[in-house]
Amino acid sequence: MKFFNKKNKLFPPIEPFNSGFLNKGVHEIYYEQCGNPKGKPALFLHGGPGGGAGSFSRRFFDPKKYHIVLFDQRGCGKSKPHTCLEDNTTWHLVEDIESIRQKLEIDKWLVFGGSWGSTLALAYAQKHPEFVTELVLRGIFMLREKELQWFYQYGASEMYPEAWKGFLDEIPTEKRSNLIEAYRDIFNGEDKEKRLSAAKAWSKWEASTSFINHNPEAVKDSVNSKFALAFALIENHYFVNKGFLEDENQLLTNIDIVRNIPTVIVQGRYDMVCPPTTAYELHDKWPESELKIAPFSGHSAFEEEITHLLIEATNKFARS
Repeated sequence: MKFFNKKNKLFPPIEPFNSGFLNKGVHEIYYEQCGNPKGKPALFLHGGPGGGAGSFSRRFFDPKKYHIVLFDQRGCGKSKPHTCLEDNTTWHLVEDIESIRQKLEIDKWLVFGGSWGSTLALAYAQKHPEFVTELVLRGIFMLREKELQWFYQYGASEMYPEAWKGFLDEIPTEKRSNLIEAYRDIFNGEDKEKRLSAAKAWSKWEASTSFINHNPEAVKDSVNSKFALAFALIENHYFVNKGFLEDENQLLTNIDIVRNIPTVIVQGRYDMVCPPTTAYELHDKWPESELKIAPFSGHSAFEEEITHLLIEATNKFARS
């Protein structure tokens, strides 16, 4: 499975030089700054929604060249209150990004996001293109019905039948015609034990399908109770509400707004969570973007080829 003669690897671990909370109504949103305070500003947008930005997320950027900003989106990670769905929509998150940019007195920044992070990056860039210097997108997800059906109803299930069984077992047979809705009923119910069990099953399903080679550590981390509850409840909330988009093609329809923003799209050939067809459709509507296929990779940003291509992109843009 060797493809690149030289592989860019994650930069060494770093700690924030500053962190804090942004108060937004009922929410306290955790943010942090890393790298070079005088470097090129870059914003990392985590996936899920509900995944949180971990310490590894800091390491896709050269810390000598980049001023790296990360934040935990509403209801997850270090943000408070945990799992809160009130005032938690795509457009609240877009507003949060703008508030962080203004608070940190950043004029413009590179925006980097994978999976749901790519959705949010596109939504933000289309709302505020004047503040985005470049985009680095990975594992494209546009929250269309066919994408949700593929992963949560029929499609990926055919590729990972053993993992799918665990996802399916939480739901009674008579409610399996719409699994996203069936999970919502559990998450909104009063049975806390059942809610946690379902949240772990939801989270484990994605972790089990995100790497081309099984990653037992990722699966183990996915069923941590605190993580699983935020990840599952917030994802489900967004998916039931179709990402709070005007229509499912909104991000494609509005592509002219970001057409002239330099953009690299990184996509795993065997991505079972966000299949390559979505990245191809985006690139087809946006030929000015640069599409990079990782031929022996799945969904995760931490697969060798995908990491290589993401860092190749941030290194290139560091010089611009």
